[in-house]
Amino acid sequence: MKKLLMIVNEDRFFLSHRKEIALAAQKTGWDVTVVCKDTGQRDEVERIGLKVLELPINPTGLNLIQEIKTWRFLFTLYKKNRDAVVHHVGLKNILWGGLAARQARVRGVVNAVSGLGALFSNNKLSVTARGVLTLMRFSNKRKNVKVIFQNREDKNLFIQHGVITENQAEFIKGSGVDLNVFRFVPEPDSETLKVVFTARMVKEKGVMELIEAAEILRKEYEGRVEFLLCGRLAVNSDAVSQEVLDSRCDGRYIKWLHFQKDIKSILEQCHIMAFPSYYREGVPKSLIDACAVGRPIITTNSIGCKDVVEDGINGFLIPVKDSEALADKLRILIEKKELRIAMGKASRKKAEQEFSIENVIDKHLEIYNKICQ
Repeated sequence: MKKLLMIVNEDRFFLSHRKEIALAAQKTGWDVTVVCKDTGQRDEVERIGLKVLELPINPTGLNLIQEIKTWRFLFTLYKKNRDAVVHHVGLKNILWGGLAARQARVRGVVNAVSGLGALFSNNKLSVTARGVLTLMRFSNKRKNVKVIFQNREDKNLFIQHGVITENQAEFIKGSGVDLNVFRFVPEPDSETLKVVFTARMVKEKGVMELIEAAEILRKEYEGRVEFLLCGRLAVNSDAVSQEVLDSRCDGRYIKWLHFQKDIKSILEQCHIMAFPSYYREGVPKSLIDACAVGRPIITTNSIGCKDVVEDGINGFLIPVKDSEALADKLRILIEKKELRIAMGKASRKKAEQEFSIENVIDKHLEIYNKICQ
């Protein structure tokens, strides 16, 4: 039986972004093991019939001892499973897993670049970023390595810096959405219009810009509009603290709802998705889900985000870190119901054309099988 090891930072990310791919691989004859950090949802992964191994990793830290521990664990695992295809999801897993896979000489490697994050957000690469690219260049110079990109900018960066060759690159636009689960739902006919934001509470996701835009609009819309922030606290240096969120969210006009497991229901109850991120995204799952449900989207003209919105068609693109521009576009959508409805229908059409989970699954299985040939 063909063996697949899927390396993901955390169990909750696996469940939201990679579960369907793993189950489809298992259904077609792969022996699948998920390797991830247990944040309390490991049982849920095991209940759907998948094997799980605990990954010793600090997803956001830079402690050298912890990083070596992650590499050593993966190297030992891969030595025992040289006949496997290993699928790394996320930059840190690609970095250490790629090195471990080359040293252990595993059968094949799939690296999924699901966004390059804060390290690559600046136009000029830092010394650390260049060092990461150098290490990945070394680990990718071998047979049977494929690298999946969600946007063209990330792919071009890797090719320009010699990290991969053109033949190693694959393109899958986002993690996909189950269009039979995330069905089109007309916006609710309610007196209160709701604007939703779903992401970790990280500054670069645009949390503070959205709060500032809401404050700009408070005098006009308090009592008629609610801003809903959905997402857990983060632990990295760019996290927005609970103290800041508690002080800026009044629980009436601006609400922080913490992590919401049933994001589909939240989207169905809302009218507008606002996501002013300037984090170097892949293609944000939150925007793909909003497209599927049929919501107009306001997001930034930045890498990853701009791949989900056609400006003026299914939403608006705004400059990064621009609360005034965000407030202006929110005002337009708040005031113009017919425009919201038209943009929402365009979002659903875009989801059907570009983000179907079936297409994402088929492409992954094709890549896995290609490596085994």
